[in-house]
Amino acid sequence: MFGPAGSLVVRFLTRRFIWEYDPTLESTYRHQATIDDEVVTMEILDTAGQEDTQQKESHMRWGDGFVIVYDITDRGSFDEVAPLRGLLEEVKKPKNVPLVLVGNKADLDHARQVGTEEGERLAAEMACAFYECSACADEGGMVAEAFHELCRELRRRKVVQGKARRRSSTTHVKQAINKMLTKISS
Repeated sequence: MFGPAGSLVVRFLTRRFIWEYDPTLESTYRHQATIDDEVVTMEILDTAGQEDTQQKESHMRWGDGFVIVYDITDRGSFDEVAPLRGLLEEVKKPKNVPLVLVGNKADLDHARQVGTEEGERLAAEMACAFYECSACADEGGMVAEAFHELCRELRRRKVVQGKARRRSSTTHVKQAINKMLTKISS
């Protein structure tokens, strides 16, 4: 989790909103959920958004997928998303890391500084899912849906990678058999 995300994590894990959340505390949580009839165990690191570049890189190496959160009432938090994604791609190779972009505080539309269309456009550029939600008033369960979508994306990528590995292993096996046949016949 990167950005102003702690209250989203608390909402996701407890289904409650904590009014007095300390955004400077980094925490790791273990959570089990059923997503599309499959039990998934997640380890969620709430980075608290206070880290320096070295800490960010360490957190990025730790994670398999990422929820990047900005505050729709804070243009500066939105402007930090693209550089954060750039750092993420530098740290995680190969590129195209599983991401979900979340605009938080959708209940504060009267104080909005970042339009929904801007979030959608950035998510399209980043080739990731986009959600606007509110940790405070999670109507429709969009907070959980954002986390679940990241798990689905990780699952899809593992399936694709598994197929690529099997295809690759099969190729290696075939090459080994061909070499053995060649050795036997000569």
